[in-house]
Amino acid sequence: MDHAAAGRPDAQSLPGCYRHPDRETGIRCTRCERPICTDCMVNASVGFHCPDCAAGRTPGGGGPTPSASRPRTLAGGTVAADPRLVTKVLIGVNLALFLVQLSVGDRFTHRFELLGQAYLTFPGPVEGVAEGQWYRLLTAMFLHSSYMHILFNMLSLWWLGGPLEGALGRARYLALYFCSGLAGSALTYLIAEPNQPSLGASGAIFGLFGATAALIRRLNADMRPVVILLAINLVFTFTWANIAWQAHVGGLVAGAVIGYAMLHAPRERRTLVQYGTCALVLLVVVGLTLLRTAQLT
Repeated sequence: MDHAAAGRPDAQSLPGCYRHPDRETGIRCTRCERPICTDCMVNASVGFHCPDCAAGRTPGGGGPTPSASRPRTLAGGTVAADPRLVTKVLIGVNLALFLVQLSVGDRFTHRFELLGQAYLTFPGPVEGVAEGQWYRLLTAMFLHSSYMHILFNMLSLWWLGGPLEGALGRARYLALYFCSGLAGSALTYLIAEPNQPSLGASGAIFGLFGATAALIRRLNADMRPVVILLAINLVFTFTWANIAWQAHVGGLVAGAVIGYAMLHAPRERRTLVQYGTCALVLLVVVGLTLLRTAQLT
Protein backbone atom coordinates (compact mmCIF):
# COMPACT_ATOMS: atom_id res chain seq x y z
CA MET A 1 0.00 0.00 0.00
CA ASP A 2 1.27 3.48 -0.82
CA HIS A 3 1.05 5.15 2.57
CA ALA A 4 1.25 8.63 1.12
CA ALA A 5 -1.76 7.93 -1.07
CA ALA A 6 -3.60 6.29 1.81
CA GLY A 7 -3.27 9.46 3.84
CA ARG A 8 -5.24 11.58 1.36
CA PRO A 9 -8.76 10.17 1.28
CA ASP A 10 -11.67 12.36 0.36
CA ALA A 11 -12.65 14.36 3.44
CA GLN A 12 -16.30 13.41 3.04
CA SER A 13 -15.44 9.71 3.46
CA LEU A 14 -13.96 10.08 6.94
CA PRO A 15 -16.20 9.02 9.85
CA GLY A 16 -16.83 11.20 12.87
CA CYS A 17 -15.39 10.51 16.31
CA TYR A 18 -17.82 8.34 18.30
CA ARG A 19 -17.74 10.90 21.14
CA HIS A 20 -17.50 14.00 18.97
CA PRO A 21 -19.45 13.26 15.76
CA ASP A 22 -18.63 16.68 14.29
CA ARG A 23 -14.90 15.83 14.24
CA GLU A 24 -13.86 13.74 11.24
CA THR A 25 -11.01 11.33 11.87
CA GLY A 26 -9.05 8.55 10.24
CA ILE A 27 -7.92 7.09 13.58
CA ARG A 28 -9.61 4.03 15.12
CA CYS A 29 -9.32 2.32 18.49
CA THR A 30 -7.14 -0.77 18.05
CA ARG A 31 -9.44 -2.76 20.37
CA CYS A 32 -13.03 -1.89 19.41
CA GLU A 33 -12.16 -0.21 16.07
CA ARG A 34 -14.45 2.79 16.67
CA PRO A 35 -13.31 6.13 15.18
CA ILE A 36 -11.65 8.45 17.69
CA CYS A 37 -10.36 12.00 17.38
CA THR A 38 -7.02 13.23 18.69
CA ASP A 39 -8.63 14.46 21.93
CA CYS A 40 -10.08 11.01 22.68
CA MET A 41 -7.24 8.69 21.68
CA VAL A 42 -5.22 7.16 24.50
CA ASN A 43 -1.71 5.86 23.84
CA ALA A 44 -1.48 2.07 24.03
CA SER A 45 1.38 -0.40 23.65
CA VAL A 46 0.35 -0.71 20.00
CA GLY A 47 -1.71 2.07 18.39
CA PHE A 48 -4.37 3.95 20.34
CA HIS A 49 -7.38 3.06 22.50
CA CYS A 50 -10.62 4.94 22.96
CA PRO A 51 -11.39 6.19 26.48
CA ASP A 52 -13.86 3.34 27.10
CA CYS A 53 -11.41 0.58 26.17
CA ALA A 54 -8.57 2.30 28.02
CA ALA A 55 -10.71 2.32 31.18
CA GLY A 56 -11.90 -1.28 30.66
CA ARG A 57 -15.51 -0.25 30.07
CA THR A 58 -17.96 -1.80 27.65
CA PRO A 59 -17.97 0.16 24.35
CA GLY A 60 -20.69 2.76 24.65
CA GLY A 61 -19.95 3.86 28.19
CA GLY A 62 -21.21 0.93 30.30
CA GLY A 63 -19.59 -0.47 33.39
CA PRO A 64 -16.40 -2.48 33.54
CA THR A 65 -16.35 -5.56 31.34
CA PRO A 66 -15.83 -9.01 32.88
CA SER A 67 -12.49 -9.18 31.10
CA ALA A 68 -11.40 -5.69 32.08
CA SER A 69 -8.50 -7.20 34.02
CA ARG A 70 -7.40 -8.99 30.85
CA PRO A 71 -7.18 -6.41 28.07
CA ARG A 72 -6.44 -7.74 24.62
CA THR A 73 -3.61 -7.04 22.23
CA LEU A 74 -4.11 -5.96 18.65
CA ALA A 75 -4.18 -9.63 17.59
CA GLY A 76 -6.48 -10.72 20.40
CA GLY A 77 -3.89 -11.99 22.88
CA THR A 78 -3.80 -11.17 26.58
CA VAL A 79 -1.83 -8.04 27.45
CA ALA A 80 1.07 -8.97 29.75
CA ALA A 81 2.70 -6.88 32.43
CA ASP A 82 6.04 -7.26 30.67
CA PRO A 83 5.42 -7.15 26.90
CA ARG A 84 9.01 -8.21 26.16
CA LEU A 85 9.31 -11.20 28.48
CA VAL A 86 9.30 -13.88 25.77
CA THR A 87 11.78 -11.89 23.71
CA LYS A 88 14.08 -11.70 26.72
CA VAL A 89 13.75 -15.45 27.32
CA LEU A 90 14.54 -16.23 23.67
CA ILE A 91 17.62 -14.03 23.80
CA GLY A 92 18.67 -15.68 27.05
CA VAL A 93 18.31 -19.18 25.58
CA ASN A 94 20.33 -18.23 22.51
CA LEU A 95 23.08 -16.69 24.64
CA ALA A 96 23.15 -19.66 27.02
CA LEU A 97 23.50 -22.16 24.18
CA PHE A 98 26.22 -20.04 22.59
CA LEU A 99 28.16 -20.27 25.85
CA VAL A 100 27.68 -24.05 25.75
CA GLN A 101 29.05 -24.07 22.20
CA LEU A 102 32.12 -22.16 23.35
CA SER A 103 32.60 -24.46 26.35
CA VAL A 104 31.95 -27.86 24.78
CA GLY A 105 33.28 -27.14 21.31
CA ASP A 106 32.52 -28.42 17.86
CA ARG A 107 31.17 -31.77 18.95
CA PHE A 108 28.14 -30.02 20.47
CA THR A 109 27.60 -27.78 17.45
CA HIS A 110 27.96 -30.64 14.97
CA ARG A 111 25.43 -32.68 16.89
CA PHE A 112 22.67 -30.05 16.72
CA GLU A 113 23.33 -27.89 13.64
CA LEU A 114 21.20 -28.26 10.52
CA LEU A 115 22.68 -30.96 8.29
CA GLY A 116 20.94 -32.75 5.46
CA GLN A 117 23.06 -35.87 5.14
CA ALA A 118 26.81 -36.31 5.55
CA TYR A 119 29.65 -37.97 7.41
CA LEU A 120 30.58 -35.81 10.38
CA THR A 121 33.63 -37.97 10.89
CA PHE A 122 34.95 -40.45 8.36
CA PRO A 123 34.73 -43.34 8.66
CA GLY A 124 31.59 -43.13 10.72
CA PRO A 125 27.82 -43.19 10.49
CA VAL A 126 26.02 -40.88 8.09
CA GLU A 127 24.10 -38.24 10.04
CA GLY A 128 21.57 -35.53 9.29
CA VAL A 129 17.87 -34.84 8.91
CA ALA A 130 17.62 -37.43 6.14
CA GLU A 131 18.81 -40.04 8.66
CA GLY A 132 15.90 -39.33 10.99
CA GLN A 133 17.47 -36.48 12.98
CA TRP A 134 14.55 -34.09 12.45
CA TYR A 135 15.36 -32.31 15.69
CA ARG A 136 18.11 -30.49 13.80
CA LEU A 137 15.45 -28.36 12.09
CA LEU A 138 14.67 -26.90 15.51
CA THR A 139 17.95 -26.99 17.40
CA ALA A 140 19.84 -25.20 14.62
CA MET A 141 17.66 -22.15 15.30
CA PHE A 142 19.43 -21.63 18.63
CA LEU A 143 23.07 -22.06 17.58
CA HIS A 144 25.47 -19.48 16.16
CA SER A 145 28.83 -19.58 14.46
CA SER A 146 30.56 -16.46 15.84
CA TYR A 147 30.30 -13.48 18.15
CA MET A 148 29.20 -11.21 15.30
CA HIS A 149 26.63 -13.75 14.16
CA ILE A 150 24.87 -13.92 17.51
CA LEU A 151 25.30 -10.17 18.13
CA PHE A 152 23.45 -9.14 14.97
CA ASN A 153 20.75 -11.76 15.45
CA MET A 154 20.07 -10.86 19.08
CA LEU A 155 19.98 -7.13 18.36
CA SER A 156 17.49 -7.79 15.57
CA LEU A 157 15.45 -10.02 17.87
CA TRP A 158 15.30 -7.27 20.49
CA TRP A 159 14.36 -4.49 18.06
CA LEU A 160 11.76 -6.48 16.12
CA GLY A 161 10.53 -8.89 18.78
CA GLY A 162 9.43 -6.42 21.45
CA PRO A 163 6.84 -4.53 19.39
CA LEU A 164 5.56 -7.77 17.85
CA GLU A 165 5.22 -9.48 21.22
CA GLY A 166 3.22 -6.48 22.44
CA ALA A 167 0.97 -6.54 19.37
CA LEU A 168 0.41 -10.31 19.20
CA GLY A 169 0.60 -11.54 22.77
CA ARG A 170 2.98 -14.18 24.05
CA ALA A 171 1.42 -17.35 22.62
CA ARG A 172 0.91 -15.93 19.13
CA TYR A 173 4.38 -14.41 19.15
CA LEU A 174 5.97 -17.75 20.05
CA ALA A 175 3.97 -19.47 17.32
CA LEU A 176 5.22 -16.90 14.81
CA TYR A 177 8.83 -17.28 15.93
CA PHE A 178 8.99 -21.07 15.84
CA CYS A 179 6.97 -21.52 12.66
CA SER A 180 9.14 -18.98 10.83
CA GLY A 181 12.35 -20.58 12.05
CA LEU A 182 11.20 -24.06 11.09
CA ALA A 183 10.12 -22.83 7.65
CA GLY A 184 13.60 -21.41 7.13
CA SER A 185 15.18 -24.69 8.22
CA ALA A 186 12.92 -26.72 5.95
CA LEU A 187 13.70 -24.61 2.87
CA THR A 188 17.42 -24.86 3.65
CA TYR A 189 17.14 -28.64 3.96
CA LEU A 190 15.25 -28.80 0.66
CA ILE A 191 17.57 -26.62 -1.47
CA ALA A 192 21.03 -26.52 0.10
CA GLU A 193 23.63 -29.21 -0.48
CA PRO A 194 22.98 -32.08 1.94
CA ASN A 195 26.53 -31.98 3.30
CA GLN A 196 26.41 -28.20 3.92
CA PRO A 197 25.79 -27.48 7.62
CA SER A 198 23.97 -24.31 8.68
CA LEU A 199 22.85 -22.77 11.94
CA GLY A 200 21.46 -19.55 13.38
CA ALA A 201 18.26 -17.77 14.38
CA SER A 202 18.14 -15.88 11.08
CA GLY A 203 15.12 -17.77 9.73
CA ALA A 204 13.06 -16.78 12.77
CA ILE A 205 14.44 -13.22 12.67
CA PHE A 206 13.42 -12.80 9.03
CA GLY A 207 10.02 -14.14 10.03
CA LEU A 208 9.80 -11.22 12.46
CA PHE A 209 10.67 -8.89 9.57
CA GLY A 210 7.75 -10.25 7.56
CA ALA A 211 5.36 -9.94 10.50
CA THR A 212 6.59 -6.41 11.24
CA ALA A 213 5.61 -5.39 7.72
CA ALA A 214 2.14 -6.85 8.37
CA LEU A 215 1.92 -4.94 11.66
CA ILE A 216 2.88 -1.63 10.06
CA ARG A 217 0.31 -2.20 7.35
CA ARG A 218 -2.32 -2.99 9.98
CA LEU A 219 -1.57 0.30 11.76
CA ASN A 220 -1.51 2.24 8.47
CA ALA A 221 1.95 3.52 9.40
CA ASP A 222 4.82 4.40 7.07
CA MET A 223 6.17 1.23 5.47
CA ARG A 224 9.34 2.80 4.10
CA PRO A 225 11.66 2.31 7.12
CA VAL A 226 11.00 -1.42 7.42
CA VAL A 227 11.18 -1.90 3.64
CA ILE A 228 14.56 -0.15 3.52
CA LEU A 229 15.90 -2.19 6.45
CA LEU A 230 14.63 -5.41 4.93
CA ALA A 231 16.15 -4.55 1.56
CA ILE A 232 19.54 -3.94 3.20
CA ASN A 233 19.35 -7.30 4.95
CA LEU A 234 18.40 -9.08 1.74
CA VAL A 235 21.37 -7.50 -0.05
CA PHE A 236 23.65 -8.91 2.66
CA THR A 237 21.84 -12.25 2.39
CA PHE A 238 22.62 -12.69 -1.30
CA THR A 239 26.05 -11.02 -1.46
CA TRP A 240 27.94 -12.20 1.63
CA ALA A 241 29.57 -15.61 1.64
CA ASN A 242 28.57 -18.40 4.01
CA ILE A 243 25.00 -17.15 4.52
CA ALA A 244 22.13 -19.63 4.22
CA TRP A 245 19.86 -17.46 2.11
CA GLN A 246 17.30 -20.26 2.03
CA ALA A 247 16.65 -19.85 5.77
CA HIS A 248 16.18 -16.10 5.34
CA VAL A 249 13.73 -16.46 2.47
CA GLY A 250 11.79 -19.30 4.06
CA GLY A 251 11.48 -17.45 7.35
CA LEU A 252 10.51 -14.19 5.66
CA VAL A 253 7.69 -15.74 3.62
CA ALA A 254 6.33 -17.72 6.57
CA GLY A 255 6.52 -14.71 8.89
CA ALA A 256 4.72 -12.45 6.43
CA VAL A 257 1.92 -15.00 5.92
CA ILE A 258 1.50 -15.72 9.63
CA GLY A 259 1.80 -12.06 10.60
CA TYR A 260 -0.88 -11.05 8.12
CA ALA A 261 -3.19 -13.80 9.38
CA MET A 262 -2.56 -12.83 13.00
CA LEU A 263 -3.29 -9.14 12.47
CA HIS A 264 -6.02 -9.22 9.81
CA ALA A 265 -8.09 -12.25 10.86
CA PRO A 266 -11.82 -11.47 11.20
CA ARG A 267 -12.73 -10.96 14.83
CA GLU A 268 -15.49 -13.59 14.93
CA ARG A 269 -13.11 -16.45 14.01
CA ARG A 270 -9.79 -14.87 14.78
CA THR A 271 -8.21 -17.67 16.80
CA LEU A 272 -9.13 -20.29 14.20
CA VAL A 273 -7.60 -18.30 11.36
CA GLN A 274 -4.47 -17.41 13.33
CA TYR A 275 -3.54 -20.85 14.58
CA GLY A 276 -4.92 -22.52 11.46
CA THR A 277 -2.41 -20.54 9.41
CA CYS A 278 0.40 -21.65 11.74
CA ALA A 279 -0.76 -25.25 11.32
CA LEU A 280 -0.70 -24.90 7.53
CA VAL A 281 2.85 -23.53 7.65
CA LEU A 282 3.91 -26.49 9.80
CA LEU A 283 2.27 -28.87 7.32
CA VAL A 284 4.35 -27.27 4.55
CA VAL A 285 7.45 -27.72 6.73
CA VAL A 286 6.66 -31.42 7.17
CA GLY A 287 5.91 -31.83 3.46
CA LEU A 288 9.18 -30.22 2.37
CA THR A 289 11.10 -32.32 4.87
CA LEU A 290 9.50 -35.55 3.67
CA LEU A 291 10.12 -34.61 0.04
CA ARG A 292 13.81 -33.92 0.59
CA THR A 293 14.25 -37.02 2.72
CA ALA A 294 12.74 -39.13 -0.06
CA GLN A 295 15.23 -37.60 -2.53
CA LEU A 296 18.23 -38.41 -0.32
CA THR A 297 17.31 -41.91 0.82
